[in-house]
Amino acid sequence: MKIGVYFCNCGTNIADRIDGGKVREYLEPSGRMSYFKTCPFLCSEDGKVFLEQDLKDEKPDRIVIAACSPREHEATFMRVMGQAGMNPYLMQMVNIREQIAWVTEDPEKAVKKTSVAINAALKRVELHEMLEKQELEVSPAVLVIGAGPAGLKAALTLAEAGRRVTLVEKSPVIGGLPVLFEELFPNMECGPCMLEPVMAEILHGEHAENIELLTMAELTEVAGYFGNFEVKIRQRPRYVDIHQCIGCGECFEPCPVSGTNPFNNDMDEKKAIGFTFMGALPNAPYLDPTLCTRFTEGSDCSACSAACPMGEGVIVFDDQEQIIERQVGSIILATGSTLYDCSRFDNLGYGRLPDVKTALEFERILASNGPTAGEVVTSTGEQPGSVAFIHCVGSLDDDHKPYCSGICCQYAFKYNHLLESKLTDTKILHLYKEIVSPGKEEYALHRAARDNHNATFIRYDRISDLAVTGENDGQKIRLPDGNSINADMVVLCPAVVPTADTEKLGAMLDVSLDRFGFFEELHGRMDSARSKIRGVYLSGACQAPADIQKATSQGMAASGFILSELVEGRKIELDPLFASVYPEKCAGCKVCMRVCPYRAIHFDEENSVSVVNGVLCHGCGTCVAACPMGAIKANHFTNEMILAEIEGALK
Repeated sequence: MKIGVYFCNCGTNIADRIDGGKVREYLEPSGRMSYFKTCPFLCSEDGKVFLEQDLKDEKPDRIVIAACSPREHEATFMRVMGQAGMNPYLMQMVNIREQIAWVTEDPEKAVKKTSVAINAALKRVELHEMLEKQELEVSPAVLVIGAGPAGLKAALTLAEAGRRVTLVEKSPVIGGLPVLFEELFPNMECGPCMLEPVMAEILHGEHAENIELLTMAELTEVAGYFGNFEVKIRQRPRYVDIHQCIGCGECFEPCPVSGTNPFNNDMDEKKAIGFTFMGALPNAPYLDPTLCTRFTEGSDCSACSAACPMGEGVIVFDDQEQIIERQVGSIILATGSTLYDCSRFDNLGYGRLPDVKTALEFERILASNGPTAGEVVTSTGEQPGSVAFIHCVGSLDDDHKPYCSGICCQYAFKYNHLLESKLTDTKILHLYKEIVSPGKEEYALHRAARDNHNATFIRYDRISDLAVTGENDGQKIRLPDGNSINADMVVLCPAVVPTADTEKLGAMLDVSLDRFGFFEELHGRMDSARSKIRGVYLSGACQAPADIQKATSQGMAASGFILSELVEGRKIELDPLFASVYPEKCAGCKVCMRVCPYRAIHFDEENSVSVVNGVLCHGCGTCVAACPMGAIKANHFTNEMILAEIEGALK
């Protein structure tokens, strides 16, 4: 076997400490090396030209390159090998700059260490295999799950680039939680107004034809991998044809049945048919089969249909659930978050005292399309003379959620501002553990709250130090120092937590969850928009508590990854450095499946063997180390190669 060694002097970086001529003298007696050549700068343009031509002339079977870190120039030399007509995986690179020249002062010792390292590489490279990259046809279409700010922005960005997008939303409306908020921190912008341009583009804009919007729908099944996902979506019946409905609302009043309205947190009632709230998009009502007597009692009531000015066919009583199948190349998770269950805190009175509200309930009370038409009133219908905001309910608490949600203080100070403008004489109390208001504009609300002469700030250490009890004149709050204060209304600001569907969706997509229950990112700082499953991306508060700015930015980041990785008409290349299974050795114990951090291994039940998906595998080697039967091989890093390298270093 003809093996050549190329020694890079790297200017004086290597040559000042390591004499290439002496290294050659050490290596020649082994007989493993066919030739040894030096180059001043192998990574330079002249050096690459020299290497390419020399490979064509010498036609070696394998080569060893002694130079700098493989992280820096291994890909460079592999490209040169490809240009010379040589398989790029028939090379072993030795780092003699950082690992030897820069850390070994004695030139003689540096020469010996270099000789040992190159000898080990010579022994290893004999076993290298001719690996080939694979090409894979891909679908450029994208599935976006969740039509909140992150999902909307991602879908629109992709559609503007010409991609086909299927946008799936579980509720009857788009926009997520912010469309329920009439004013948003820090600049008190109208939530629906701010999102309306994006929602209008999604529904009726220039690129709307590229977006398939499926409301009242959920992902039920996923098969495949990056570039080729087969997904099934279950869409519940709306019982209203949104293409014929003009959203006039004439069908609401004749409906004889009412029930609690979940979009106002059950604080008022809605008819069996109606909008989720005024101004909701799509501008069409939906019929709730859990209220309508046609479904609950088997009646033949058609009052809503009879009142429709568009005639028959708009209200579709026999509408059926659909299973919709789509092929997509990638998936964006933008499922948002929810609030921690405040009923876990018996001492705070939530669910027991009518004037103890969560932040979301208070948000709807403030809204003009909410249960009180924007009037802040207590359960007795009177304006509160005092309101207490309890921050950090469940946050920064090892017994509940140890993290800070980041947005709670800011919306609490927004409430302070709104109360000050609506009820100028109302006394406000802020009970807090920590104050968090980062950002160039966010601190203004905090400062305004501090400057409000009607506002009082009291710090507490543990939520158990507080107790809210009902009194004839409102609520009494026991403070940490043992004193008490009265409040006509108490608003709890709970921790932001993952939605109830997060765990189920994570299991379906093989996307791991972090220790807090959110979808786990590939890297918390450098790759927060990518999951550990290739082709599945994360946007917004499904990955961590987030405000609208962060959510939409992350939605666009996920879109950017997709547009760069799944280019229409281009095949994706699969690096061959993934694991593979020896079927004859596999005992079917599934240990590899349990330890794989990328969910790249599945079990073939028919043949009782594990199978590695090369698209998902990152070549980390965890499964190779864990397999008790030695049935898994890491391409380019086999046990035989590693042992040969060790033997070459020791002999």
